[in-house]
Amino acid sequence: MRLRFMVLALALSAAWLAAPAQRVFDMDLWQGKARVESEDKADTARVRVFLPDAKTATGRAVVICPGGGYEHLALGHEGYDWGPFFNDMGIAAIVLKYRMPHGNPDVPVSDAEEAMKMVRRNAAQWKIDPTDVGIMGFSAGGHLASTIATHSTGDALPDFQILFYPVITMMQGYAHQGSRDNLLGTDVKKKTERMYCSDMHVTRTTPRACIILSDDDDVVQPSNGVNYYSELFRYDVPAALYVYPSGGHGYGLQSSFKYHVEMMLDLRAWLRSF
Repeated sequence: MRLRFMVLALALSAAWLAAPAQRVFDMDLWQGKARVESEDKADTARVRVFLPDAKTATGRAVVICPGGGYEHLALGHEGYDWGPFFNDMGIAAIVLKYRMPHGNPDVPVSDAEEAMKMVRRNAAQWKIDPTDVGIMGFSAGGHLASTIATHSTGDALPDFQILFYPVITMMQGYAHQGSRDNLLGTDVKKKTERMYCSDMHVTRTTPRACIILSDDDDVVQPSNGVNYYSELFRYDVPAALYVYPSGGHGYGLQSSFKYHVEMMLDLRAWLRSF
């Protein structure tokens, strides 16, 4: 069985190498003054855009929010490394370097919303279907992605969401403490906690979701992603939940993750299901 997956992994890698040339470029997220100012004036929001070859482009796009506990960003294995994976499927990938909140959640939320709007503003030029733009996030980036999926409206609302080992709740005792403190500060009212608990804001119009995590994650409790899936199910939102036996937290696209090949195949299958 493992041999079969090794062969598949080699085939996927070969497909990436043989894929038509992609366009990759960086842009400032805010072309003028940011809608919400950060207390860290040196912290700027940017995007790196990975566009597939025009001949293979499907029109689908995904904005990627790396994790890092709302303290830093894992821009490699939870960001830039995913460009070829999506481009190989004809999907545009836009990796967001969002600003850190320092207790003000409006800072990263405004960046993520602007990234969604930016993609749709450039849809014609980038050969993207504005009705097929999703958001993807890892850990705290998964919290940011799910916040956009459950709170945003109009051109900021994604059409689908992909969440890797996501932080979902901000409730004391269940939240990832570092993410909670960095996002909301240490003196938080219950009303604010509930506002940023994505599982409490699911509705029938929440976009479809793919949730990926490991059973032995001791950084972000697996119940975060499982409870979010349960709420999506309760509201008849199409969703898939993949729980791998081991792997811990923070593996992203690293091949050292024991179920790396299975994960890539599961994600490809889900993306092709709609």
